Parts: sequence; C-alpha cells; structure tokens
Amino acid sequence: MSLEIRNYLFDEVAEVIEPLARLRISVFRDWPYLYDGDLDYERRYLADYTKGDGMVCAVFDGDRMVGAATAMNLAHQPQAVRSAFEGHFLKPEEIYYCAESVLLPDYRGRGLGHAFFDAREINAHNLNFTTTGFCSVIRPPDDPRRPADYRPLDAFWRKRGYAAVDGAVAHISWRDIGDTEETVKPLQVWLSNKRWSH
Repeated sequence: MSLEIRNYLFDEVAEVIEPLARLRISVFRDWPYLYDGDLDYERRYLADYTKGDGMVCAVFDGDRMVGAATAMNLAHQPQAVRSAFEGHFLKPEEIYYCAESVLLPDYRGRGLGHAFFDAREINAHNLNFTTTGFCSVIRPPDDPRRPADYRPLDAFWRKRGYAAVDGAVAHISWRDIGDTEETVKPLQVWLSNKRWSH
C-alpha cells in the first residue's frame, strides 16, 4: 500500500476542506467522540484553518484522504479552549494547538500518528511557537457505549513527550449520536514537554 503525506499551510487548506470535513464526520462517529456531525458546520469550522497559522497534515491512499491532523495558534481557538490552557506558565499565543487527528481504522498502526505529530511540531518550531498542546475527550470509564477493545491513546501521547495538565479541562458542546440536543463534554488539556526558544 502506497501512502502519501502532504502538508497544507494557511490558504492551501481550502483545497482539502471538503474531504477533510467528510473524514472528520466519519471518524468522529466512533468512541470516544460519538459526534453526530454536520457537513455545513464542518466546512465553516475548517475554514478557520485557512487563516493565520493554520495547517493540515493529510495522508492519501491514491486520491483518497484516509487521515489528517490539524493545528493552529491556540489564540485563535474559542475562549472555552483557550481558558483551559491559561494559568499554566504560557500565553495562548505561545502554544501551537494540535486540534485533531483523524485516521480511518484500516490505516492505524502504521506510524501515521507519529507522522502527524512530527509535521505539526516542526511547523510550530518554524512559526516560532514555544510549544504544542491539545485536548482529549473525557468519557466516564463505565460508559456502556465504550467498546470492549478500546485502547486509550494516553501511552502514545506520553511517549511523544506530552503530559496531562492537572486541573486543566476545557468544556465544549456537541451532539452525540442518538441525542437530539448538544451536551457539554469535558476535554483534558495536554502539553508537550518540548520548549523552543527563539
């Protein structure tokens, strides 16, 4: 299987908004997101990555996008996300926010998760950010919707040099599959132990 990784920076992101929107809706239907996605919302959301310091690292199998990771200046994220990072020694504008990584199941376990982080961290360094961070969805461990074979990514993130920040939790709303209304979800803040001086 021949896969190709391509980086899209700033206004180049417009080229891949449509396939990325569809990919996000597909992958985020699974645990732990359970996101009942809306294509119009996704298009509007992803348009923000065409501005400022946005990027998409996408992997293609032929012409088909099978995975992607996004990043942008944390200062451009909603206040609900920014505020969870505040008070932890860094200003939002110093942090390159690794917003999402999505990968179809058949392509997991091939090292693409590392490639996604490598690309975003290199871009963060090139753009003179101090470090990188992200949020992960928190679900109750006894949630009956949790698949029996689900493996959290915490060990992978720690291997990449990230640590969960005690007490730093963002709160974002979306509609779960099967629900009629949006509900607020907690997301754990993670920060890299890498610091770049410029």
